[in-house]
Amino acid sequence: MNGWLIFITALKLGLTSFGGPVAHLGYFHEEYVKRRKWLDEKTYADLVALCQFLPGPASSQVGIAIGTMRGGLAGGILAWLGFTLPSVMILIAFAYFVETFHVQRAGWLTGLKLVAVPIVAQAVFEMGRKLTPDRLRITIAAAVASISLLFPSPQIQLVLLVLSGLIGFFLLQHNESNSSFIFQSQVSKRVGIASISLFFLFLFCLPLLRQFTEMKWIALFDSFYRGGSLVFGGGHVVLPLLEKEFVPIWLTHEQFLAGYGAAQAVPGPLFTFASYLGTVIDGWQGALLATVAIFLPSFFLVLGVLPFWNMLRQNKQIQSIFSGVNAGVVGILLAALYDPIWTTSIVSPLHFTIAFVCFVLLIFWKWPSWFVVIVSALLGGIFL
Repeated sequence: MNGWLIFITALKLGLTSFGGPVAHLGYFHEEYVKRRKWLDEKTYADLVALCQFLPGPASSQVGIAIGTMRGGLAGGILAWLGFTLPSVMILIAFAYFVETFHVQRAGWLTGLKLVAVPIVAQAVFEMGRKLTPDRLRITIAAAVASISLLFPSPQIQLVLLVLSGLIGFFLLQHNESNSSFIFQSQVSKRVGIASISLFFLFLFCLPLLRQFTEMKWIALFDSFYRGGSLVFGGGHVVLPLLEKEFVPIWLTHEQFLAGYGAAQAVPGPLFTFASYLGTVIDGWQGALLATVAIFLPSFFLVLGVLPFWNMLRQNKQIQSIFSGVNAGVVGILLAALYDPIWTTSIVSPLHFTIAFVCFVLLIFWKWPSWFVVIVSALLGGIFL
């Protein structure tokens, strides 16, 4: 029953979480922290901070980690399946009909993009209130947001989070409160070490194996696995990397751009763009291979760090580092609220009006986020 609940909860998020990786963290916060209380505010914030340091899709890694915390390895797989399956199925279908259907500009899809604005605004407000309670942490968040906007780069964001952690280590050692949530790892340290070892084994051995064999599936697996292993900053960053890997060798630039547009409009993780590419290249079998390959590094990394996470969190110095990093994460969320979410969504007074209506329904009327998503889609379909 616990596994079924994990899957259904993640599936609901996978069907309604529009807006990209930052918006997903807002949906997760609403569902896992506020509604179901599977973990508390600080534990969630620490988990987000941890996944920001791991390569790959941060929101998917947070979901895998929460599922693993609730139900072990099976729970992690079920949480990933629920969150990922809807967008995988949509993008596979879109790939089969890409030459016939052109739905990227439909009004209801625009409405789905607009709802990301209030979702992320709510996450920034509530996480900021908890994680930046004093002037120093507010200053860290403001500085990270400003620099991230002026110098937009995943590498810069990673450096800023490291600097935030250093500031926390030196200046917040006596200000941090402990979390009331004690994480009991359902993954052993032996499994954690094995997972980290497998992550690097695949990363270094697949390119070598590719050189000594002409098997198509090994070449595809290698390309998608490296895409999921070496990218910081989430789905928006992996798309250009995948373009460099697959265009024009495996598919045309036009086919790539069609899928790129569709991936922006569907719920769930942007990494499922790999499912579209795999379908175009080699049908549903290619989609399955691409999806597994691009998310496999995330499983290895999450399973590798979780057995040691509670030990790290109980260390006062590590807590201080996380305190600084969490403030930095708030800054990154704030920057992302403006760019790309606001700048690519709010381009007219009508767009702002729909987003503002959704914000009022979400914040003041306390409507559930999934229902606000439907309202935004309906408003977009009617007026856009």
